[in-house]
Amino acid sequence: MGEMKTFLMKKGAEASLYLSDWHGRKVVLKKRLAKKYRPKILDEQIRIYRTIHEPQLMHEAKRAGVPTPTIFLVDIKNATIIMEFIEGKQVKQLLSETSKGERESLCLKIGKLIGRLHENGIIHGDLTTSNMILTREGKIFFVDFGLGEKSKELEARGVDLHLMKRALQSTHFRFAEECFNAIIRGYAKVMGSETAKNILEKIREIEQRGRYVAERKGEL
Repeated sequence: MGEMKTFLMKKGAEASLYLSDWHGRKVVLKKRLAKKYRPKILDEQIRIYRTIHEPQLMHEAKRAGVPTPTIFLVDIKNATIIMEFIEGKQVKQLLSETSKGERESLCLKIGKLIGRLHENGIIHGDLTTSNMILTREGKIFFVDFGLGEKSKELEARGVDLHLMKRALQSTHFRFAEECFNAIIRGYAKVMGSETAKNILEKIREIEQRGRYVAERKGEL
């Protein structure tokens, strides 16, 4: 892969992200790490599968009209993906810095993009404001499809949006509700109000399940 100056950007549970220079381009290297607790052969299979699967999902998302980084190289042997570095700000930082109006229009946009994913049977798997980047041109890029899957099941869509809701509650609790409502409004514009209503019911059901488990464990 040639010599590159490489800096660790983020060490995740599943993979590490490095900022690097590749043929004069600023790129992100996503390297999936071996898990010592997994049997070696199984671990290799999981890493290879995810290394192949993630770029496929990103490509499908792009076709569905959801901006994702361009993939330059998939190195299966080293479980590494080389992709475009997106210049911009994480939505996570932006939500607390913007006005109420800007926040609402940003969340409406996010909702529409999630709708486009779901409409095309793509489940992101890790919908958080850290995995959304707003560029200077006003495009919102979705990154990190490492836990994504293909599904049109109501349950999978509900879990995806439930995760988004929880991410907002934990990071932006002061305006989590208004943000999530705007996301659902944007989502309904793409998926239709009937589907959005069913999704909200599914989210409530998932929350009830969570509460029940927590009560059983004596956490509440």
